[in-house]
Amino acid sequence: MGLLTNILTLPLAPVRGTVWVLDQVLLTAEREYYDPEPVRQELRDMEQQLLDGSMTPEEFDRREDELLDRLEWLEAHQQRLRTDS
Repeated sequence: MGLLTNILTLPLAPVRGTVWVLDQVLLTAEREYYDPEPVRQELRDMEQQLLDGSMTPEEFDRREDELLDRLEWLEAHQQRLRTDS
């Protein structure tokens, strides 16, 4: 039955290929969106800017709070994915 099904659905092969490509693009985009490493890097960069004097302590505190909230959310999301698997 597999051969017959493949023959009958052959005209749909381009659609299946397109769906596969879109799934791969979506998975890559999700991985990049939920990756906490860019947030950690920005925190490191901000700390260096604070030490260099190119960022005020008030600006650092405000931005750090935002980034730490984002980092916490990202890590919680990753934890949910691990427990769901």
